[in-house]
Amino acid sequence: MAFDGLGLHLGNLARLSSARSRSVSPENFSGAKGQGGMAVDGPAAEAARGLGQGWKVSPYVVIEPGATFTLADIAGPGAIQQIWMTLARGKWRHSILRAYWDDQVQPSIECPAGDFFACGWEKFAQVSSLAVCVNPGRAFNCYWEMPFRTRARFTLQNLSDEALYVYYQINYALTEVPADAAYFHAQFRRVNPLPYGSVYTILDGVSGRGHYVGTYMAWGVNNNGWWGEGEIKFYLDGDDAFPTICGTGTEDYFCGAYNFDPGLMERDREGGSRYTEFTTPYAGLPQVIRPDGVYQSQQRFGLYRWHIMDPVRFAADIRVTIQALGWRTHKRRQYLPLQDDIASVAYWYQALPTAPFPELPDRDYLEVI
Repeated sequence: MAFDGLGLHLGNLARLSSARSRSVSPENFSGAKGQGGMAVDGPAAEAARGLGQGWKVSPYVVIEPGATFTLADIAGPGAIQQIWMTLARGKWRHSILRAYWDDQVQPSIECPAGDFFACGWEKFAQVSSLAVCVNPGRAFNCYWEMPFRTRARFTLQNLSDEALYVYYQINYALTEVPADAAYFHAQFRRVNPLPYGSVYTILDGVSGRGHYVGTYMAWGVNNNGWWGEGEIKFYLDGDDAFPTICGTGTEDYFCGAYNFDPGLMERDREGGSRYTEFTTPYAGLPQVIRPDGVYQSQQRFGLYRWHIMDPVRFAADIRVTIQALGWRTHKRRQYLPLQDDIASVAYWYQALPTAPFPELPDRDYLEVI
């Protein structure tokens, strides 16, 4: 059952609430009531000259190379309801978003901004889902509900050599949070290339009670041929060699079929064989980056799967892996373990404390090339 003022849907949208709506942006860094648009100095002060206070003086922030900026520092209890952000200048993979709940030193979100918003290849792709929307103009939107009890703090770190220009708005409600509300987490990983015969780990080292709610993957293929035969596996609550949940193939997990290729079956070849992008409320292949014949030589894919209607529950621990499998050409119907460039974001809710994440790779390893 949704708590007061949060988790609204069409069935309860008309219900009154005692929650108080607030918003943090460069026009109101504190989110305080009645203090939006008060700036008299800011990056757009010259454009607003002669108009006076309240005329879009501080619509964005500039984060210098190597610096970390506090986007929001909010006293609770309450919940983040929506985040909008656009990085007007700067590298998405080198812009590291972090969130800290209730004075934890360990972040519960640590992820390059592009990957967090299901757009991991430094290139725009429209995403139209319930949890994340990426809209024309490089607009990142997140609708994951993020409860907090005493404090919510968001930072953005600029790892690049160029200044980062950030427009953003974090909308939230101040309201009571029930005892059984868990905390939102998101963890980024990348392996490039995946060692031959290895399994890619999406999430490991999580302990406590919670539920897994989503996966984003930026998958760069280093071979010719199909790359998505691998199975995803969820190891729950002490599972050892074998998981409780085992999928049947990569495209199956992301709610597609037959290589995401409507021309794969002979009867459909009139339209030609091709990868087909799609974006739906719960799953999608919104991005297919095709070789251009010169410098953009590799095929790259962006995929998401939200477990909104089917969260994966765990009571003590969870580990999530996926195989990278293609097909050999010299042997009939034999799998080929792939050595691909794979990055991922795991999204889940759990009780605090947050276990330490693996160390984020340095900027050279993170870079999209």
